[in-house]
Amino acid sequence: MSQGTGGQAGGAAEPIRVLVVDDQELFRRGLTMLLVAEEGIEVVGEAGDGVEGTQLAVSTMPDVVLLDVRMPKRTGIEACTQIKEAVPSAKIIMLTVSDEEADLYEAVKGGASGYLLKDSSIEEVAQAVRVVADGQSLISPSMAVKLIDEFKQMSKPDRESVPGLRLTDRELEVLRLVAKGMNNREISKELFISENTVKNHVRNILEKLQLHSRMEAVMYAVREKLLDIP
Repeated sequence: MSQGTGGQAGGAAEPIRVLVVDDQELFRRGLTMLLVAEEGIEVVGEAGDGVEGTQLAVSTMPDVVLLDVRMPKRTGIEACTQIKEAVPSAKIIMLTVSDEEADLYEAVKGGASGYLLKDSSIEEVAQAVRVVADGQSLISPSMAVKLIDEFKQMSKPDRESVPGLRLTDRELEVLRLVAKGMNNREISKELFISENTVKNHVRNILEKLQLHSRMEAVMYAVREKLLDIP
């Protein structure tokens, strides 16, 4: 059975199974055709709305779901939450026409692993699929800034920092770089440590904070004033 990281381990492993959910048929078909041509990626289904997308996710058990934010019957945000509940192993990338969407925070809460602009190149889409299938989060720098702004607005101005936080200095350093939208490889280069070490730090951060995703960790850290973000 293919898991979220199955397409990345061991070189010639099983392809990454992708489900494409978008109500714009031309965009959906075009994206599917381009992804099919990518090595190591298999498109297991297409859906035109959130309801059908959720049902297909349950029946096809994809590794990655490309999910439009704006759809009829069931929005992408609603579908994201329901797909994550039904297929926890699926990684979800939200598709949006603008980095000014107001639903960034809701998508993160719903379990999305990243955001991708619809005008991204096929190389960027394929790379995004591979990155989230490998267990990482993906968000453009412009969206990272907006997401952090939203988190800060959620913060209560009179809230004090949490005393006795168990994160190490290095873990806080990693968390700050994740907050800037950097992936594991970029963080490893920045801190001169291996990607595996970065992965271990991220895993430890999530365990200590009892959270489920990298972006949730950033949200928590900003809310609790643990990061010095201008």
